[in-house]
Amino acid sequence: MTIAAEADEPAKGEPAAGSAQPRQFIVTVYGLYSRTEGGWLSVATLIGLLAELGIEAPAVRSSISRLKRRGLLRAERRNGSAGYALSDEGLSVLREGDRRIFRRDRATPADGWLLAVFSVPESERSKRHLMRSRLTRLGFGTASAGVYIAPAHLYDATAEMLRRLELDGYADLFRADHLAFGPLDEKVREWWDLDQLELLYGEFVRKHAGVPDRLPAGGEGHDGTGSGAAERDAFVDYVRVLTDWRQLPYLDPGLPAELLPDDWVGIRAAELFFTLQSRLENDARAYVASRP
Repeated sequence: MTIAAEADEPAKGEPAAGSAQPRQFIVTVYGLYSRTEGGWLSVATLIGLLAELGIEAPAVRSSISRLKRRGLLRAERRNGSAGYALSDEGLSVLREGDRRIFRRDRATPADGWLLAVFSVPESERSKRHLMRSRLTRLGFGTASAGVYIAPAHLYDATAEMLRRLELDGYADLFRADHLAFGPLDEKVREWWDLDQLELLYGEFVRKHAGVPDRLPAGGEGHDGTGSGAAERDAFVDYVRVLTDWRQLPYLDPGLPAELLPDDWVGIRAAELFFTLQSRLENDARAYVASRP
């Protein structure tokens, strides 16, 4: 489980791409491990866990402050310990992220499409930018100016986002079928940047394809009773894998396989991610649970 991609929007002065930032690892850790504690983690726990990923305490504290300013975390002391809990907005974003990031099924052409048609006055151009950026971050492609398109299964997530950001007064949502004109697979390539997606999926596969070879023998899943070293390694690998993966389902919103290029690397990337999830998740959680 994890927080949705909007929590990953770069803060001012941070790079927008490249290696994962401390803030992104914190978001992953909160999404995976905070809910058993009511959405709360102590600062000491966060610093200790992030140290395993090579992130120093000052960077952790700075990144927590950024997430607090964005309204995703709120300061809270428990039993004398300083910590941060997920805000209501953070929990909402997290729940939407769960549905998206761990979705295995792809859409089919028969499912139809969701159209978001919007018009924002020039006097409110900041809201226009927000509309475009949020729809893009949800995985919408651009059919034309003011008309964005996505697989139909994104309706609930889109409607919730528009209401939460008070943008619902500027948009209409429609379910649609493509009737004409031209091959739909060619249209999909126009609406989404498949070349960029292919590069990102390929990078994920290259970066993490060797992880299974480092894991102890033991079948498809571990039971969380491995050695301390194995559980620590599972935690580090799983947080890194999930942090790199969780942005990809927002760029590719489960586009139908029939409309994608042959041997689409995104399918191989998804198979790798879910294999690693099954191999790493239990031992990683056991490691977190064993820490004081």
